[in-house]
Amino acid sequence: MAATRYRRFLKLCEEWPVEETKRQRDLGIFLRQRVAQAFREGENTQIADPETCDRMYESLVRIHTNYYKNKYPRLKDTNFTGVTIEDCKMILATDILKQMEDMKKGTWKKLREKFYAKKPEEDSK
Repeated sequence: MAATRYRRFLKLCEEWPVEETKRQRDLGIFLRQRVAQAFREGENTQIADPETCDRMYESLVRIHTNYYKNKYPRLKDTNFTGVTIEDCKMILATDILKQMEDMKKGTWKKLREKFYAKKPEEDSK
């Protein structure tokens, strides 16, 4: 039975998309890592709690198939701020978040990072 669960999770991982704009923060990549960790021995892995495993799988399938989005359709594709889905995806991209974080840095910190070879954290040690 563990082999069947393992194959179902592998199939789900194959179908789950990976968003390149969210490096190190993508749910698809995280899912793949967790499945690899949980099924270290592949089909021979012994599952301690099969019911919990099945519930997790079913929950992930509902997320992947947009079960609740289809069950409870929205009138508009915006949120309370009026921002569209495309705008949200752009804002949450890793590169944009890094740029915003760089903008938050003060002038002194930017100059320090620019002219010092070592990181500011190493100076405080």
